[in-house]
Amino acid sequence: MTFSQYLKLAVFAGAMTIALPAHAQDDENGWSGEGSLSAGVTTGNTETTDIGLGVDVTRTMNVWKVGVQATADYGETDGEETKNRIFLGTNLDRQINDRLFGFGQLSYEADEFSGFESRAFIGGGLGYEVLNGDATQWTVRGGPGLKIDETEDTIQLIGGIPTVVAGETQESFSVTAQSNFAHAFNDNVAFTNDTTVLYADVSTQIGNVSALTAALTDAFSARISFEVRHDTDPVAGFEDTDTISRVSLVYGF
Repeated sequence: MTFSQYLKLAVFAGAMTIALPAHAQDDENGWSGEGSLSAGVTTGNTETTDIGLGVDVTRTMNVWKVGVQATADYGETDGEETKNRIFLGTNLDRQINDRLFGFGQLSYEADEFSGFESRAFIGGGLGYEVLNGDATQWTVRGGPGLKIDETEDTIQLIGGIPTVVAGETQESFSVTAQSNFAHAFNDNVAFTNDTTVLYADVSTQIGNVSALTAALTDAFSARISFEVRHDTDPVAGFEDTDTISRVSLVYGF
């Protein structure tokens, strides 16, 4: 996906995000969530362009809750593409009692600079609301599932000779564990920390995102976030840890 295509996607996502609240207001159990846009440009000896889009929406219907998440990151350095990642996820939760719930989860990730053609997970399990106060919320969830990794073709030195190693599809039993923590310091400033672990025999993925959000208006906020992604067994030639720092404009509804 080119940079211009991402700009068109940004306009489309922004229009869709702004349109959602109008429908949510018609239904007490309507959609709620947020859309975010982050962008950065560096000029001088190195010219770098980065843009990121994110949408996270939820709808609650009595004891059921459905969530949809989508993020896209794109970057160029001196005209060369250096970042291109898309993540899509959805979950369906069913409340069992005041704090315990069951869930099903499906996610898909495509990252051109990870050595993987795509990564997918489908599974489910149980979750528990450890804290559910007005200022502080903490939810944990976990359960088994199926992890599907598709690796790209790579060039490796075998016996001193560059050799093309064909990509493959790896299916493995996995276990997911997640922690979602949020604390509001006051009506305008909040901190969140989200951790995800996806364990499998072939590799384990660990991710953590910490963010500080400050309200600008009733609907718009500014956010500073730091994300760490770690893979215990990356494809040969790729780093095991990535970090991303973002400054974002967030529209909440």
